[in-house]
Amino acid sequence: MLWEEWKGARRVAFASRAAQAAGIRKGQPLAAASALVAGLPHAPFHPEEGFLALRALGESLMELSPAFQVDAPEGLWLEASAAHLSGGEEAWGEQVLEVLEAQGLRGQLAFSGHAFTARAMARVGGPAVRVIPEGAEASALAPLPLTVLGEEGDGLVAAMRGLGLTTVGEVAGLPSAAVVARGGAPALELHRRARGSGGAPFLPTPLPDAFEEVLALDWAAHALEPVLFGLKTLVDRLCARLQGRRRAAVRLGLWLGLDAGGETGISLSLARPTSAARMLLDLLRHRLEGVTLTAPVTSLRLGVEEDCPDPGRQLSLGEGPEGDAALEVVLSRLASTLGEEALCAVEPASEHRPEAATRRRPFRPPSRPEGLGLLASPVRKASQPAVQEVAPACAERPTRLITPPVRLEVSLRGAALQGAQLSGKWRRVEGLSGPERLVGGWWQPGAHARDYYRAHLEGVGWVWLYRDGADGAFYLHGLFD
Repeated sequence: MLWEEWKGARRVAFASRAAQAAGIRKGQPLAAASALVAGLPHAPFHPEEGFLALRALGESLMELSPAFQVDAPEGLWLEASAAHLSGGEEAWGEQVLEVLEAQGLRGQLAFSGHAFTARAMARVGGPAVRVIPEGAEASALAPLPLTVLGEEGDGLVAAMRGLGLTTVGEVAGLPSAAVVARGGAPALELHRRARGSGGAPFLPTPLPDAFEEVLALDWAAHALEPVLFGLKTLVDRLCARLQGRRRAAVRLGLWLGLDAGGETGISLSLARPTSAARMLLDLLRHRLEGVTLTAPVTSLRLGVEEDCPDPGRQLSLGEGPEGDAALEVVLSRLASTLGEEALCAVEPASEHRPEAATRRRPFRPPSRPEGLGLLASPVRKASQPAVQEVAPACAERPTRLITPPVRLEVSLRGAALQGAQLSGKWRRVEGLSGPERLVGGWWQPGAHARDYYRAHLEGVGWVWLYRDGADGAFYLHGLFD
């Protein structure tokens, strides 16, 4: 039960179905309601908090419904025109209830072509999912009590009860002219609702630009565990909203309200955009373990500082998400522990020389999750001929580039490369492809002309080397894993 201040006194603002069954009604003095049910739990009613909670719930359902309208203090209207894509209204309704259950909530759904009918049927209890066929609204509403006709009609409902009417069906049976004569336009609207044809039009609730969740702790937390317990609630809510709107978090901000006043904030940059609650909670827990607080924590505020579209990710055949998720956790932990500057990304540069063809930049998560590709290099056996031409593959770049290139002592038979000295030992060339000629910068002092080869050295594997056009020497420039 929730109460509100009214003319200096406390009165019931909202009563649960169990409280209503015990005789508690909206507007009743709190003292009278407490006398009816001893030990009845109650709390102050904050309409703005209720609206925000309902709006967040509507966002989490947007994977199933493209639009919603908040119906405070305890309901939502959902746009269900696409329910047939999920197997019909009942199957669609079960999916909605599963989303609610995942957030620790219980609900009831009623389908109707008229918003008021759906609202009334969902409020009175009964089956968890109820479908009202077109044209059957009046008969479905007929046995319900007058209290379902709406808060704005409470005075009229009392007047109708004074006339001896007790059900919606009895109101619907009155002549329209008599209803208008006694109550005017408001009474006519109640009469239309009773017949299943009234109610306001569906107006979707605007979506917020920011994703943020706030939680006030019941008791000040002196240890990490109570903070993590509350944080899990915030993360679950936030991720449900992100998933409902097909968004993914790129950067999170967590602010801890302190008992002594003020806040302590931490920021979390993700290695890849995600809306996975379990992963975000694990990363936030890791960050909190290194935070020293000067006072107990009284509140939590979790917000998405940066987000992007989340189109999902198509896994390759036989690929599992566990390994990829583990990599994301490692990268995010490195960034949060060592600082964002500890991670860097590589981007192409306008330069033909391989050692200068890329440059480092601060790491930023990709806006679209992509899979990691692996390059497989062919490996030759030592029992094969000493030198054999393989398919040209010089365009493939090595996984490890050696900068600056290392000059090699080589043995040649004519123009053919036979071996090279590496790590103090002569290595036989067991495979060779190339050359790939790279020439550039002829208009400036750093001009280069190189013939690149991909060679398989005995005991080493595939390497990338080139012959310099200026001095004719061979240089080791990279290794293939």
